[in-house]
Amino acid sequence: MSRTDGAIRSRRARLAARLREEGIFACVLEDFENLRTSLVRYLSGHPSDAILVVAATGESVLVPWDVNLAAGMAVVDRVVPYTDFKRSYKEAVATVLKDLGLSAAAPTRGARPGQGGLSRAVAMDGQEARPKVEFLSRTSHLRHEELCRELPGAEIVVRNDGIDTVLSKMRTLKDAAEIAALERAAAITDEVLDLVEAEVRSQPAGSVREVDVAQLVEREALARGAEGMGFETLAAGPTRSWGIHAFPVYSAGPFGGPGLSILDFGVKVDGYTSDVTATFVRGPLADEQEKMVHLVQAAYDAAVAAAKPGASPQAPALAADEVFGAAGQKMPHALGHGIGLDAHEGPLLRSQGENSDKELVAGMVFTIEPGLYHPELGGVRLENDVLIDGRGARVLTRSRIVRLG
Repeated sequence: MSRTDGAIRSRRARLAARLREEGIFACVLEDFENLRTSLVRYLSGHPSDAILVVAATGESVLVPWDVNLAAGMAVVDRVVPYTDFKRSYKEAVATVLKDLGLSAAAPTRGARPGQGGLSRAVAMDGQEARPKVEFLSRTSHLRHEELCRELPGAEIVVRNDGIDTVLSKMRTLKDAAEIAALERAAAITDEVLDLVEAEVRSQPAGSVREVDVAQLVEREALARGAEGMGFETLAAGPTRSWGIHAFPVYSAGPFGGPGLSILDFGVKVDGYTSDVTATFVRGPLADEQEKMVHLVQAAYDAAVAAAKPGASPQAPALAADEVFGAAGQKMPHALGHGIGLDAHEGPLLRSQGENSDKELVAGMVFTIEPGLYHPELGGVRLENDVLIDGRGARVLTRSRIVRLG
């Protein structure tokens, strides 16, 4: 069993223990086009398009659209093709749950615990309590009604502070396999950024296009073993870098010419994505542009220094805000966010609003990305990925402000 396989099984074991604590018979997760979630991959290794059922006993059943892909990637106890259920979600869920021991019939008043092959509790009024099956909080009302009809013997649980919250908190702390994947993604990211810098430097100012940079990033990331990109690559030249996230994400316009250009991209390895932003600076700059560059670098340095085990997630953001505030500037977005199977996970690093995490602890991986933007002067952002470990904060990537001359 590989380290990755062991990590996936360990995650499910922790989830199963939580289900037992809360008296949940099983939970059902789905990842299809109408309801995407990376939780299925987190708990099974299967990348997408599947139903995953995890029972309180620890048993797991995957119902994939692509059974061949599941055979090569899934780390589960049992795989049942979706086609076995005529591609019917309700039939697949009901059948798998029944196979795991859930009775299809509604409990009857006065029934003895254990009837129907499943140990049950009896409610205060003598009515046999129904086993609980939990679904993701974004399950629709119509689907909830459908499941209630299909599974009269179960209590269908859909709640805001339920299985989604439990798994979100688990994912905030990365295990060794996740950190290894993020480190490999970071290494590829650094190599690709070096190539982009070399390419832009080697060409006449303004001759490189945004689309050229974006395609170079994606081609070279894949050539180095990346699974794909974590999100759409953003390449915005001097005329478009004023947008926090330029739209469209890249065009045929010039990149790296006089002024400020922003490149924001992420590389996926084993599903886990990096997320970095570099600003390419080519002079001559106006005094206010130079001031923006200096402030972003100073805010970044202050935020990284404040990212320590035991510190509040607000601390790095407040440190950056202090730098900007002293110069009469204000950052128009949060300082950073967690990364993993998704480009945005916990923890959140922001100076305003509530943070679900009370402190930064070992195993958290997040971005630090201060930025300033002006509709006429352009934008500056510097973003790297940071791991909290037993010694402090370790910056995983080498993004930077690139001075082109």
